[in-house]
Amino acid sequence: MAQTYPYSREIAISEEAAFFRRVYNWMVAGLALTGGVAWFTAASPTMLGLIFGNPLVFYVLIGAELIMVWVLAARVGRMAASTATTMFLIYSILNGLTMSAIFLAYARTTIASAFLVSAGTFAAMSVYGFVTKRSLQSWGGFLTMGLIGIIIASVVNIFVHSQMMDWLITYVGVLVFVGLTAYDTQKLRVIHAGGFESEDVETKAAVMGALALYLDFINLFLMILRIMGGRRN
Repeated sequence: MAQTYPYSREIAISEEAAFFRRVYNWMVAGLALTGGVAWFTAASPTMLGLIFGNPLVFYVLIGAELIMVWVLAARVGRMAASTATTMFLIYSILNGLTMSAIFLAYARTTIASAFLVSAGTFAAMSVYGFVTKRSLQSWGGFLTMGLIGIIIASVVNIFVHSQMMDWLITYVGVLVFVGLTAYDTQKLRVIHAGGFESEDVETKAAVMGALALYLDFINLFLMILRIMGGRRN
C-alpha cells in the first residue's frame, strides 16, 4: 500500500499535465488563427472594405461571435466534441476579422509590444492560478461584477464619449482580466480533479477551458494595447 499512493499521485499529476497541455494547445491554436486572420485582413483592401465599408457587416460579425460563445457555454454538454472544437475555431476566425481593426488604429510596433506585455502578464497569472494553494473561488463574484460593470460602462460611454470613463474602463479591465486569468486557471484544475465520464467530455472541457483563457488573453491584450497606444479619436 505504501508504494501505491506515490504511484497513483504520479499518474494524477501526469493526467492533469496532459489535460492542461490540451487546453493551452487549443488556446494557442485559437490565438494563432485570430492573429493570422487579422493580419491577412488588414493587408487586404478588399477585405477591409467588405468588413468596415459597411457597418452592418461588422455588427453582424460581432453578433455572430456573441451567439457562438453563448451557444458553446449553454449547450456544450449536448454537443459532440468535434462540434465544440469546430465552433471554437470558427469563433477564432470571426474574431480575427473584427480584430483586424487594431492594425488600422495602432502602429505594429505598439501592437507587438502590447502582445508581449500581455503574454508575460497572462503567463504569470496563469501560473499563479495553477500553483497557489489559496482558493480563488471568492474572486468569482467580484470579477463577474467587475466584468458586468465594464460592459455597462462601455455601452454608456458610446453615447457619453468621456475620455475619463474610457481610461477608467481600461484600467479596471486590466485588473479584471488579470484576475480572471488566475481564477479560470484554478477553476480548470478543480474541474479536472472532479474527473470526466469519457474522453469526449474531457475534450469538451479542454476546449471550453481554452475558450475561457483565450477570451481572458484577448481582452487583456486589448486593454493593454489601449494603454500603450495612447489616446484615440
